[in-house]
Amino acid sequence: MAHQAITQKMTDDEFDSYVMDLLARELGPGGYARYIALHRSGRGDYTADRHQWLAGVTIEDIERELKANSPT
Repeated sequence: MAHQAITQKMTDDEFDSYVMDLLARELGPGGYARYIALHRSGRGDYTADRHQWLAGVTIEDIERELKANSPT
């Protein structure tokens, strides 16, 4: 429960730093490096994927969606 009380008051950046320090301490340098390699690097080709996801989307489409989802 002590960890939960500490982490609830942290910002996202503070929490990320806390977790990274915890992992480094518990896993040791080799395990920590392995974790970072597996979970911090992206996979795939984001640029190519983005072109596929946005094919045919216009600035007007984006503007319309922003207006539709705006709270005012």
